[in-house]
Amino acid sequence: MSRTPQPSSTTPTSRPRGLKARHIHFIALGSAIGTGLFYGSAGAIQAAGPAVLLVYLLGGAVVYFLLRALGEMAVRHPVAGSFAEYTRAYLGDWAGYITGWMYAFEMIIVCLADLTAIAIYMKFWFPDTPQWIWVAVTLLVVGAANLASVRWFGELEFAFTIIKVSAVIAMILAGAAILVFGVGSTPSHHVGLSNLWSDGGFVPNGVPGIISAFILVLFAFGGTEIIGVAGAEADHPERDIPASVNTVPLRILLFYVGAILVILALNPWRSITGEESPFVQIFSALGVHWAAALLNIVVITAALSAINSDLFGAGRVITGMAAKKLAPAAFSRVSAQGVPIVTTVALIIVLIVGVILNAILPEEIFTIIAALATFATIFVWLMILLAHVAFRRSLNAEQKKSLQFPVPFWPVGQYFAIAFIIFTFGIMVWQAEYHSALAVGVVFTILMSVLYALRARRAQSAAN
Repeated sequence: MSRTPQPSSTTPTSRPRGLKARHIHFIALGSAIGTGLFYGSAGAIQAAGPAVLLVYLLGGAVVYFLLRALGEMAVRHPVAGSFAEYTRAYLGDWAGYITGWMYAFEMIIVCLADLTAIAIYMKFWFPDTPQWIWVAVTLLVVGAANLASVRWFGELEFAFTIIKVSAVIAMILAGAAILVFGVGSTPSHHVGLSNLWSDGGFVPNGVPGIISAFILVLFAFGGTEIIGVAGAEADHPERDIPASVNTVPLRILLFYVGAILVILALNPWRSITGEESPFVQIFSALGVHWAAALLNIVVITAALSAINSDLFGAGRVITGMAAKKLAPAAFSRVSAQGVPIVTTVALIIVLIVGVILNAILPEEIFTIIAALATFATIFVWLMILLAHVAFRRSLNAEQKKSLQFPVPFWPVGQYFAIAFIIFTFGIMVWQAEYHSALAVGVVFTILMSVLYALRARRAQSAAN
């Protein structure tokens, strides 16, 4: 008999599911298109110049191998809590505990970033309105959606994703038309592919600039791991998860590399300052203000979508941990519609911090949050990849052959992704601007590890 460790399963009949194939596909698609692309890409462009395209390709490769690893485990064992359960099963209780709480920390931080981005976008129409007001309104809207039902979450995310995907495709097509016909090119604002090399070359800031862009690019991809969480809510995970994960390479090429390529061709890279979304800036610079206003609506929708997904993901992971007594028991309560009410309400209360921070630090808050989110993101990714390596090593030859969704290029791709993530941690050590985020991440890890040790001691005492 096999002695392969198994994550604890939640059977399809033990709790409501509710996500159809189209929901899973669009959640996976939507998770790759958010504030990191629509707003955070400006910082990455400033750091690396046109060479940021290479960084997005490298980061995209890491994400692909990560999601294939998660997909392989999720198809074999679709469980509540997803990767927190996998790390617990294959790396030990501490790994599951710290991964789950780090993911919740990541989602809270990313939500704060998206809330802040919405407030910045609203300045396009209401420049004199305080940012915190828009943050508060957004929190009310998304909070209500997450407290409704799993199906309502899926429908809202489906609608949000259709809007932003259609907009990105339209922007790429419109940008391509502008390039072909030379519309908007003036002596002071050149439009054309030559923008990729005419100002300092393709790599104007050298290798250090490319390395500096890694943090913001990985932040842009943060949240894509939600497909593993959503998979536990799927009616047919063995079919729906592979179909969604397999679209990742095309999404990365089209929505990141394609979109950034158009942005860089339409605007000299030094002009992309981050004062507004680079997508909106394209049409503002060309004087097409109605299109800029329309795109601003789209980037707001993208941020709403990201917050919606992040609350969903964090709530499900914490609820899965609570069921294993790795979080307070109250967080394990689920409504008749499958919604973790207590967990979701607690997360919304924590996000009120975003309202306060936007009132106190309206200018600096996004950069601070992005760095913090990147630490949490790559920590979770590293744990998922390590859990997958341990999972693979636990299988015998027959079990490996029976895998329904095996990762490609095993084990080269997995070790490449692990090495890239470790290198990114090294960047945070090397560059002083990330030291505060690194310190907060390390302190959070130590704090949660101490709490885990205390919990384990109490459990042992109770058992005796």
